[in-house]
Amino acid sequence: MMAEVDAAREAGDTVGGVVEVIAEGVPIGLGSHVHWDRKIDAKISQALMSINAVKAVSIGEGWDLLDRWGSEFQDVIEPVTDPDRPWQRKTNRAGGTEGGMTSGTPLVARFVIKPIATLHNPLPSVDLDTGEPVQAHFERSDVCQAPPAGVIGEAMMALVLADAFMEKFGGDSIPETKRNFEGYQATVGPRLRYS
Repeated sequence: MMAEVDAAREAGDTVGGVVEVIAEGVPIGLGSHVHWDRKIDAKISQALMSINAVKAVSIGEGWDLLDRWGSEFQDVIEPVTDPDRPWQRKTNRAGGTEGGMTSGTPLVARFVIKPIATLHNPLPSVDLDTGEPVQAHFERSDVCQAPPAGVIGEAMMALVLADAFMEKFGGDSIPETKRNFEGYQATVGPRLRYS
């Protein structure tokens, strides 16, 4: 990556990149399997797409699924061996979501940052007053925006998860929210455990 950025700088050009953001320890069930506007993967995608220069978003192995069959993609749930960690999976191809909700596995999102337009070697453009061809104005260029976009991507995912957490467990106080969360966590597991 660093060699590609250095090569672009030497050429007076810019380069984009792919940024991966991972959230671990996310509880099962944030989001919605019913409401299109509350699906957690849709909310994360919208938040990441709102970052300047982002042109594509993928949850889990989204971009790599074109040539796979369903049996090769699904994250199969394993039998419960530890009652404190129910619903474990051997894989995480769906990136921590299932049916619009978090699955309890790490939440993985990737997004593409386009090469920025301000180049040391300006591209042709047009004067907005006259309509005549000109070279684009050069002010500055950072060559690659992918590294700082990672920090922004983490913040956007954190905001979406905090919002979804409060939507599901929120109360009028921190103790009430904590009680709601702990009560929910106590019921996540095999149904036979609660009968």
